[in-house]
Order: sequence, then structure tokens, then C-alpha cells
Amino acid sequence: QVQLVESGGGLVQSGGSLRLSCAASGTIFRLNSMGWYRQAPGKQRELVAAITSGGTTNYADSVKGRFTISRDNAKNTVDLQMNSLKPEDTAVYYCFCNARPAMIRNPYDYWGQGTQVTVSS
Repeated sequence: QVQLVESGGGLVQSGGSLRLSCAASGTIFRLNSMGWYRQAPGKQRELVAAITSGGTTNYADSVKGRFTISRDNAKNTVDLQMNSLKPEDTAVYYCFCNARPAMIRNPYDYWGQGTQVTVSS
């Protein structure tokens, strides 16, 4: 199976920056898309940014121009650089990936445990 371990997050003032990192491990045959979702209190989980194995990126409109997603295919890691943070970015951020484990025919979605990002005004 596939495990995702996140790091980063924390408390930052409005206008500040944070970097989230996520590493995928396990018996991975193929790692497809990777990225980040977030969920604020009382709201649905929403896509923040995603990146394919080929490097194609997709961002939520609310973070375009402020957040940058990148990945290292050799290390099976994905990072999210968050700049110009706003109080409305406060949420639990979840790393995800779509991966095909070894000896398994189909790919599945996997999730990290989540990391809190709090932006104070």
C-alpha cells in the first residue's frame, strides 16, 4: 500500500509564507497525480493544487499567483509553497496522491493525516 507523511504547516501572520511537504512511501508501482486539498471548519474539502507526474499543474482560483506546487518524482515528494497567506487560507491541509501499488491492478487515492495551517490577521 501507499503511505503519505506530511510536514510543515503551523501559525503565520497574514502576508507570510509557509511550505508544506509530503512524501509517499510503500510498494508503489506508479505514482500518478499528487497534490493538496484543504478543509476549513464548517466547509467542504476543496482542491488547492495538484500536479501530474508529467508536471502539469492545476490550482484553485483562490490561490493562483500565491501558491506553487512542485514534485520530485525520484523522491516521490510533493511540496506546496504558500506565499501572501490570508486568514481565509486557514484550514487543515491534506496531501493526496493517486497511485497504483505493486501487485495491484488499479490505482487508488491515498490521503495524508492532515496538517493545520493557521493565518492570523
